[in-house]
This record gives sequence, structure tokens and C-alpha cells, in this order.
Amino acid sequence: MKAPMTPPHAGRMRRLKALIVKESLQVVRDPSSILIAFVLPLILLFLFGYGVSLDARQIRLGVVLEDSSPEARRLAASFQATPFFDARTALDRHTLEADLISSRLRGIVVIPQDFTRSLYAPETTAQVQLITDGSETNTANYVANYAAGTLAAWMTQEASMRSRSAEPAAVLAPRFFYNPERDSRNSLVPGSLAIIMAIIGTLLTALVVAREWERGTMEALLATPLSALEIVIGKLVPYFVLGMTSMAVCTAVAFFLYGIPFRGSLAALIVISAAFLLTALGQGFLISTVTRNQFLASQAALVSAFLPAFILSGFIFEIASMPWLIRMLTRIIPARYFVTNLQTLFLAGDIWALFKPNLMILLAIAGVLFALTLKKTPSRLE
Repeated sequence: MKAPMTPPHAGRMRRLKALIVKESLQVVRDPSSILIAFVLPLILLFLFGYGVSLDARQIRLGVVLEDSSPEARRLAASFQATPFFDARTALDRHTLEADLISSRLRGIVVIPQDFTRSLYAPETTAQVQLITDGSETNTANYVANYAAGTLAAWMTQEASMRSRSAEPAAVLAPRFFYNPERDSRNSLVPGSLAIIMAIIGTLLTALVVAREWERGTMEALLATPLSALEIVIGKLVPYFVLGMTSMAVCTAVAFFLYGIPFRGSLAALIVISAAFLLTALGQGFLISTVTRNQFLASQAALVSAFLPAFILSGFIFEIASMPWLIRMLTRIIPARYFVTNLQTLFLAGDIWALFKPNLMILLAIAGVLFALTLKKTPSRLE
């Protein structure tokens, strides 16, 4: 009697399962994969969480008291009391100019001699001079805005002390949605997860697969009955699981160590992370297939993954303020969509009307990358 014929798909599944097990064991035995997946993300997350901040606190400021009246001293005390400034007073502006030039001070507030007289004169307006260090544009803007706010608060307080009728008829009552603490870390840390996963996902496949090309083990795989698609899937699954585990660890660190609010669902986080990780792994596969060299693969991974993700994703720099051509370029950067999704997921919650188009774009980019990888992967030895 003839033995029953095995369906073709059963043989493919058996080969694929064996390749996945083999690649998984190789990942476990390879210390570089563990370092890339777990140690490097934690180091980068620590640097982003503690080293990067867009909040201006304790800006070094000088206050020159050329007017010695009680009103001028109360105004100087207001600058010293605000948490945004680390203010010190002087009687002569020339004693502080050297500190401004050497960047020991970021600004100087000058209360002139005629400040009090102009304050009470009916036909004049009291002026306070502000000198800032324009070499640091953002900090100079912070100093100007905070100084204007401190002066406005002091004027309101002085008017209230002199006459109840002098109080303003309307006041602004700001309300900040999603990030009421106005802590930049709450948006920076979720965004940094996207940058970290872009680097990790690309490096995991770019370096490891390129090393196999160098050692000749990839040629050994090509000599087997495995097709190019089976090789790519067999190598993708272990690194996909490793990348998702790394994302879970980083998310836990962001939530428990940094106290970043997480208002979304774990299901949405898994779907969003999986879609982006496919693009990162696909990019790494394509790089390793084209270069077949670890050094070239590492350089290409950093240039193509880290720099675009950091500069063109909206993580630090607002995309809307970029030139039109650069804005169009950001549309092909996968990290742009992952940064938006993660910040929304952490701070606002599950907003699928925003997630769905971003997910479709990420899956489309991943499809293009894997299609190019399959095209560049030889099906037989050359």
C-alpha cells in the first residue's frame, strides 16, 4: 500500500515551524540581540526621560533696581518669588552685563529710576526694560513671556491694593486638556518610545541578518528547500516577539518609573506597536539584504531610522512649522504616525478615528518594505 500523500502546505508549515524554532534559539543564544532589545532601549529611555525637557524652570535672571521705591522693591520681589526665575538683584546694570555675556544669566530686568513716578503719572506709562540673550532663541522667548506674565500679575496685585475698582473686569481662566500639569515629559516620553523602537526594530534585523550573510549561514538557508518568503517569515517572527517584549518593558518603565499617564487600552497599544514594528523590522531586513555587511548595515540603520525619526516625526520639532517640501517628506516617515498615535494613546486615550488612518499608512509602508526585501532576496545560490 502507498503511504498517504502529505499536502504541500503541510510541508511548508513544517519547514517554517522548524525555521522559527531555530531562529528563536539563535536569538536566545545571541547576547547582541538581548542587548539591542532590552539594554539599549532602557539606556535611551533614561536619557530621553531625564535628559530632554522642554520646560523652562529656574532661569537665571538679573534684576537691576535703579529705583529704590517700595513699589520697585515689590516688583523685584515678584521676580524672585516666581518659580520660573532664579533671580538676583543689583543696583547697577553694568555689574550684571558680564554675566549675561558669559551666559551665567539669561536675561536682565531693569527697573529704571523714573519707574514709580511714571507709574502714578496720568499721561505716562511706566516701562521696565528687559535684556535677553538672543543666542538662545527659545530661552529668550521664555524669559520674555515669563517676565511679561510676572509684570502683569504684579500690576494686577498693585491695582487691587490701591483700589478694588481698579481690578480688571475680566480675567483669563486657562484650562489645559490632556496634560493639565503642562509637563513636557508627559509628551516627550511617549514620543521617545517611537524613536527608540525605530532604532531597535531596525537594528535587530539589520545587524543580525547582515551578520548571517557575512558568516555564510544565509547561503546555507538558501541551499534548503525554503523559499524566500518562508525565510523572511521565519526570521521575522522571533524578532517581532522580541521587539514587542521590548516595547512592553519600555511602556512599563514609562508608566511606573516616570509616572506618565496611560489613558488608552492595552489592546490599542499592542495593535499600534505591532503595525510600527513591522515597518521597522522590514526596513532592517531590506538594509541587511542590500548591504550584506554589518558595518554598512549599522550605519544605514542609524541614518535611515534614527535621524528621520528624531527630526521629521514631530517628536521635537513641530511638523506644521516646517517648509512645504519637508512636510511632504515626513509623510513617508513611519515614526511620524507612531509618535502621534502614542502621544494620543497615553494622554488622550483610544481615539480610533485618528489611529485607523495612521495604521493603514504604517501597514502600507511595511508591505512595500517587505515586497522590496523579497525581491532582493535570492531564491537560490548565485
